[in-house]
Amino acid sequence: MSTYTVNVSGIAPSTTQSQLNDFFTFCGKIASINYNEKEHTAAIAFEKPNAAKTALMLNGGALDGANLAVTSDVVHQDEDHHPTATGERHIEQSDKPRAGIAAEYLAKGYVLSEQILHRAIEIDTKQGISKRFLDYFHSLDKSVGERALGHDQTISSKVQATVDHATQQARAVDEQKGYTKVAHDYYTKALASPFGQKVASFYTDTTKQIRDIHEEARRIADQEKAKHEQASTPPAGSAAVPDPKTEAAPTVV
Repeated sequence: MSTYTVNVSGIAPSTTQSQLNDFFTFCGKIASINYNEKEHTAAIAFEKPNAAKTALMLNGGALDGANLAVTSDVVHQDEDHHPTATGERHIEQSDKPRAGIAAEYLAKGYVLSEQILHRAIEIDTKQGISKRFLDYFHSLDKSVGERALGHDQTISSKVQATVDHATQQARAVDEQKGYTKVAHDYYTKALASPFGQKVASFYTDTTKQIRDIHEEARRIADQEKAKHEQASTPPAGSAAVPDPKTEAAPTVV
């Protein structure tokens, strides 16, 4: 299998291979990491050229307190893959718009300079959004819109006031049909929110500004926070299980 490699230098002495993997996984699937801990360098091979190109965008990004230098001996070109099948609920990380990937980095607490964010916007503007991603996203837009607004409707085609009202209906339908009991991805949940139009515009339109990336990062972070809070909240009517490590010992009389 062909791989697409970038070279990383300036890695902090405390950085582990696992941290490198976590950082660069946002770019796409990693085939291998050759990490030289003594030289603080690494060669990271990706399965797709799109992922390697995204990694190069991160030149100057911060990891573990160090600014990374990300370079390549060759020029990596984007590949546009076959469109997704209608209704498919999965998209590869490397197919996402670069501005969206940058927002994911920020949402996870990584530090990216304004120069990197400009770079992400520039790549999206020049390259365009991949047909694969657009087909995938429009499919979600339509499926969410039909649940909220009726047959052959999309969230992004309606004015925000209508969408705000309709999302309440969408949630009711989701609960009736059990949609809330399965794991939908971020895009599905975001489209079925009052921010539906903004989300659709951010991921399908190449005209963006840095503040749009920061705004999307906040939406992602807020949803992740809400998901964790929901997971940690016991069901209504259930008693909390005491922690044996913190529960006070009974008093002996």
